[in-house]
Amino acid sequence: MRQVFVTRQGVEVQEVPAPVCEADTVRVLTSYSCISVGTEMSGVRATNMPLWKRALQRPEQVKQVVEMVMKEGYQTTRNLIKNKLSAAFPTGYSACGTVIEVGENVTQFQVGDKVACAGAQCAHHAEVLNVPVNLCVPLAPNVSEQEASTVALGAIAMQGVRRLEPSLGETVVVIGLGFLGQLTVQMLEASGVRTIGIDTDHARLKEAKENGMHMGMHPDDFDNTQQVSRLTDGYGADGVIITAASSSSEILSQAFKMCRRKARVVLVGDVGLNIDRSDIYAKELDFLVSTSYGPGRYDRNYEEKGLEYPLPYIRWTENRNMSEYLKLISDGRLSIQHALQATFPIEDAPDAYRMLKEPEQRPLVAFLSYPGDEEASKKQTIFTNKSISKCEGRIEVAVIGAGGFAKSTHLPILEKLHSKYNIRAIMSRTGAAASGVASQYNAEYATTDYQKILDDDNIDAVFITTRHDTHADYALRALESGKHVMVEKPLCLTSEELEKIETFFSTKSTNDAPLLLTGFNRRFSKYAEAIKQAIDNRSNPVIINYRMNAGYIPSEHWVHSEVGGGRNLGEACHIYDLFGFLTQSPVKSVNASSISPSGKHYLKSDNFVATVTFCDGSIGTLTYTALGSKDIPKELADVYSDGRIIQLADYKSLEGFGFKLQKITTTVADKGHFEELEAFADAILGNGEWPIPLWQQLQASKIALDVQRQIVGDGQ
Repeated sequence: MRQVFVTRQGVEVQEVPAPVCEADTVRVLTSYSCISVGTEMSGVRATNMPLWKRALQRPEQVKQVVEMVMKEGYQTTRNLIKNKLSAAFPTGYSACGTVIEVGENVTQFQVGDKVACAGAQCAHHAEVLNVPVNLCVPLAPNVSEQEASTVALGAIAMQGVRRLEPSLGETVVVIGLGFLGQLTVQMLEASGVRTIGIDTDHARLKEAKENGMHMGMHPDDFDNTQQVSRLTDGYGADGVIITAASSSSEILSQAFKMCRRKARVVLVGDVGLNIDRSDIYAKELDFLVSTSYGPGRYDRNYEEKGLEYPLPYIRWTENRNMSEYLKLISDGRLSIQHALQATFPIEDAPDAYRMLKEPEQRPLVAFLSYPGDEEASKKQTIFTNKSISKCEGRIEVAVIGAGGFAKSTHLPILEKLHSKYNIRAIMSRTGAAASGVASQYNAEYATTDYQKILDDDNIDAVFITTRHDTHADYALRALESGKHVMVEKPLCLTSEELEKIETFFSTKSTNDAPLLLTGFNRRFSKYAEAIKQAIDNRSNPVIINYRMNAGYIPSEHWVHSEVGGGRNLGEACHIYDLFGFLTQSPVKSVNASSISPSGKHYLKSDNFVATVTFCDGSIGTLTYTALGSKDIPKELADVYSDGRIIQLADYKSLEGFGFKLQKITTTVADKGHFEELEAFADAILGNGEWPIPLWQQLQASKIALDVQRQIVGDGQ
C-alpha cells in the first residue's frame, strides 16, 4: 500500500506493507485524509531543520545524548541517533474510510461501515489503516467522507471550547483563525457566545465573519487589547481561546491583557509559554491547557484496549467529541464547505505539502484522496531488494519486531557478523517500521504478516524482539516451523506458555530439534565468563549477592502492564539465568519477599528480594529495587567462594580479593550481546552445542514465574 512519510529529503510517498487487523481494532480502507496545516507542517519544518538548530531548541535532548554516551557508549548511542535521523516518519492523524475487517472483541462496527478515524499513532496518510475502536466513530447522516476526514481537528476544537466552559451571552476572543480557529468560532457562536476573532490574514477574518463571527480584528488595524475593551464596555473578554501557532510568548501575554478579572484563557495551539506574573496575578485569571481530542487521549487503556469511561462521570471523551463534531455538521450547525477546496490524490502528496508552504496559496486545510482499492489491504509484504538466492555458509535471518532495541543492538551486531548472518526479512506490526528497517539493512523484503516468515523456506532463524506478551507464541510457532529461534527475554509470561514450549522439546530429540536461545546475554559477557572460570575449581558452594538498582518507572508504563509482564519477569530473569550459569546446578528452592508500598507510587514488583537455593548448596540472592539513587551503578555483584571475593560493578569492572584475578575494565557496560549472537551462529553453523542448555533456559523462566507468584500473586 502507499503511505506518506516525512524524511530528511522532504515528503515522500512510499510502498509499505499493509497493517494487519489486531484485537480491539478495525482495518479501514481510506477514502480521504486531512492534512493539518499547523501541526503537520511544523513537523515537516523540524525534520528539514539542521541538527545544530534542533539541538539549540532542545538542549535537554543534548544532555540525554551525552548521558547515554557515558552509560551505553559511543557506538550504541551513534546507532540510535543514526536510526532516528535516517528514519521516515509517518504523518497524518485524521481520516475517513470503510471498515474492511474487524478484530477480536469488536462488536460496535462491522465490515462495510463508514467511519471517521483519529490518532497520530494510527490515522496516517495511508491507503489502509488499523485503528483502535475508541478512535473510530460512524459517519452521521448527510456528512460526506471528505468532511468526516477532519474529525480529529473538529474534536480538538471542541475540547478547547469545552475547557473554556462558555455560557450564554459571554464574549470570547479567538486568536488564530486557521481551520481550528474557524471551527472554534462556529462552536462558540452555536453556544450563544459573541466572538471576536484575531488573525494576520484578512481572508481568514472574512471567512470567519461569513460563518457568524461578530467582530474580526487585524493587528495592523487596531490595538487589539484596547479594541476588545471597547467592544466589552471596558470590562474585557470573558475568555480567550488561542488556536494560533507561534514561538512567541507575546500572544499569550496579549490574551491575558484582553481579559476581564476572573476570566479564562485556554491554550489549544502551540505558542511560547513564558508567562509574566503581572499579566495574570491582579486579575486572578485561569489559564487552562486543552489536550488534543479530550479525555482518553494518551490513556493506553482507553485508546488501545477500548475501555470506555462511564458517561455519567465523564460526559465528553475523545470518542464522544469526535461523534458530536460529526453531528454538528450533520445538523447544519457547523459549516466547513468553504474549506473543502484543496484535494490531491495520494500520489501527489508532495505537491500538497509544497503548496502548504506558500503563504499566498495556503488553504485552511488540505486533503488527500485514495482510490479505495481493496487490493492494497492484501499487500502485507513488500520486496525492498531483488530476490537473492540463499547464501551458503550463512544463516538466513528474519528479525521480528523493528523497535528501538532491535535497531540499536541486534541489527548492528547482525550486520557486523555478516560472514555468519544474512538479514533476509524484517517483520513488524506496522509496515512503516518494517520497510524502513528492511531498506536500511538491505533485507529482501518487509512484512506485517508473521505467517509469511514461517512459510519462507529460505529463512533459517528468527530473532524475536517484539513486545513481551508475544514472545512465547511467536517462538513456539517458529520452532514448530522448523526454524531456529533467538527470542529476547522473557521467554514467556505464564506457566502455561512455558509448559507448551517444554512439551514441544519433550517430543524432539536433540539432533532433530531447532535451537532455542533466550536473550540472557549477561552470561556471555567477558565478566561472567571470568567469574565462572575463577570459581570452577571451588571446593564449596558459592554465595552470590546481586543488587539491581533498577530505578523508578511510573506505574502506567507498559513495562508494568500485561504487555510487559512486570519488572521481575521482564528484567530480573537475566539474573536468575546468571545464577544458573555460575552454579551449573538445578534449583532446590525459591523464596521471595517484596515490600508493601505505603502508597501507589511503587508497585510490589518494583522492590523485592529473591533467594534461590541450588542443589549443590549454592545460594543466589537478588535485591531488586526502584528505591535507590541513579547516582550509583545499576548492577553490582559480590561472589563469595573459598575465602575469595569477586566483585562485578555494572559490567564495567571486575576485581578479585583474596587471590590473583586479572582485573577487567571497560569504559562502557559490556553485557555480552555480541558474544551471544556469535555463539548462536556458531551453534547453528558448526558445533551444534546450544549456547544455553535448554534446561537452564527453562529453569530461569521457572524461577521468575515462582518469584512472581510470591511477590505479586494474581495482581500488581
